[in-house]
Amino acid sequence: MSVTLRDKFYGCICGSHIGSAMGAVVEGWPYEKIEEKYGTLDALYPYEHYDNGWVRAAGTTEDGIDRQKLMITAIIEKGDRITAEDLRKIWVRDIQPGAPGGICEPFEGELLKIAKTKVPARELGRFCDYSGLNSMSRACHPLGLINAGDIQGAIDDVMEVGQVYQTTNSRGLKWACVTGVGIAAATKPGATVDSVLQAIFDNLDERAHVEGRDDGWYAQYAGMNLVDELKEALEYTKDCKDFRDLREVFAQHYNGVGMPYNVSYANEVVTKGVCLFKMTGGNLKETIISAVNLGRDTDCIAAVAGGLAGALDGTASLPEEWIQQVDYATSIHRFTNNKRTMRECADGLYEAFKNRLRKMNDYADRMEY
Repeated sequence: MSVTLRDKFYGCICGSHIGSAMGAVVEGWPYEKIEEKYGTLDALYPYEHYDNGWVRAAGTTEDGIDRQKLMITAIIEKGDRITAEDLRKIWVRDIQPGAPGGICEPFEGELLKIAKTKVPARELGRFCDYSGLNSMSRACHPLGLINAGDIQGAIDDVMEVGQVYQTTNSRGLKWACVTGVGIAAATKPGATVDSVLQAIFDNLDERAHVEGRDDGWYAQYAGMNLVDELKEALEYTKDCKDFRDLREVFAQHYNGVGMPYNVSYANEVVTKGVCLFKMTGGNLKETIISAVNLGRDTDCIAAVAGGLAGALDGTASLPEEWIQQVDYATSIHRFTNNKRTMRECADGLYEAFKNRLRKMNDYADRMEY
């Protein structure tokens, strides 16, 4: 049975929000510790972050989803694609007092102070010391959805809006393009796991400009070729049958320690998310459970993989109690910048996308000779 575009939007939002909430419980843990405590983690539990005494209700989302919510609000209010300045306006207006260090990373509080000055929004990311992090790659889902089916639009918007958080043309933003392109491709009619992967390979292979192409993204954002890392990982994980196989193989390749945010660099998180998406065939429930049991940055891996799977698969495989619990936890969230349900987030984005299409159609009608 085909999945409607509206349900793809909902699946993408549910996949990232539920995955983040479930994975946050064991964020940063080695997979051996997860196995010892839970066997297989497959439910939502309370947890605490930042050692601030706040025990979050089961289903509570975390900093990456609050980052995502700001983009959702900006898109809903504009009814169209957004710029870095559009996001900055919402950021300054809606981030709650106490959120930095309460729900979001402390360094985001420093960026917020700068955002309240006259520094251009595209310059804000230059003040973040962590340009390779997954700040955007695990949160940019709304940019893929407002550009549903429009691969180049998704790339352009990630590279534009992402400058609020990360340095222009940084590796973190390039890896975020994988998430954005994957979601935009997954929303296409008839999309498959393989067609989504092919869209990533075709549009983000940075060798293309060397071979005579000097147009668009290739010329502007040349650098390390992330496609090689993705293809290599897909090859060495191709025989993995479940998350237990996958996490043992990944442990040989991603095992950094001893530096700030050592589990949270975008190349690791996005590569794991893409390989999970391939292994599960895009089944959303299986993808979330697999992601949160991998170890290391479980909430971010689940956000990336769950967003891709949901944009392809919709919500049919999700237990209703997961949806209800995350929506409830949002309704009592102390620091979140808005308390929309996942359905309200997804439908707001869907209506903005339809509004964008109407404007494009009106323009085409006016310009047709």
